[in-house]
Amino acid sequence: MADARSLTLTPIGVVRSPFTEKMQAPRQPNTAQAADGSVELFSGHDFEHALEDLSTFRYIWLLFWFDQSEGWRPKVLPPRSEKRRGVFATRSPHRPNPLGMSLVELTGIEGLRLSVSGLDLLDGTPVLDIKPYIPYADSRGDADHGWLEEATDPKVAFAVEFSETARAALALLQGFGIELEGPIRQVLELGPEPHPYRRIRKTEGGACLALKDFRVSFTSAGTSIVVTEIATGYRPKQLATLTDPALEAHRALVKLAKA
Repeated sequence: MADARSLTLTPIGVVRSPFTEKMQAPRQPNTAQAADGSVELFSGHDFEHALEDLSTFRYIWLLFWFDQSEGWRPKVLPPRSEKRRGVFATRSPHRPNPLGMSLVELTGIEGLRLSVSGLDLLDGTPVLDIKPYIPYADSRGDADHGWLEEATDPKVAFAVEFSETARAALALLQGFGIELEGPIRQVLELGPEPHPYRRIRKTEGGACLALKDFRVSFTSAGTSIVVTEIATGYRPKQLATLTDPALEAHRALVKLAKA
């Protein structure tokens, strides 16, 4: 790309979101895991006038920069695919220019703050532009789903339920500011089989999903998945010797399992 023109982009604001880690954020907006949040525009640029009339639209496009993306790949393996695809045929963040677009519902404007719902972006994501969603221009009745119409695409999402034991673990972790239910659902709704996007291994009683530093045990039958237990991924010796305050949640999980 040495012969390409150099372009300069300047963010106009940032996203304020409950998602602080990639694991937490849904892979598409307006899913069950999407959240309420806001866009905070920078002051001193006359953006107050630029926002006039935007409130007449219900939905808006956020054009943003994948600021946590590291490099790009010509072919990627999407979560809903069993084979690698050309990056331009996917929504992957690993792009030559890490530009993204997200459709959100505009629920209010107060000064330079836009309240939105259906958000799938990480907190602090740089926003490059805002455009209204216009149905007659942005929606095409004859559009298809491309490679997503292949048999490998899960047409029916798996139903994920949690046992009482798993629910107790989720509640305990929430007390430490750790939200795992959404990330667990996002992964397991795609299926119980191992996949590069799903760190799953078979066990004697079912299967186990490795989700960051946690281990999620589950069973499956047909299109139903039941999460039976949520445990720490640390070994007892590590929990006994390491002093990282973040490990308190993991020690509490161990105590809960023994109770």
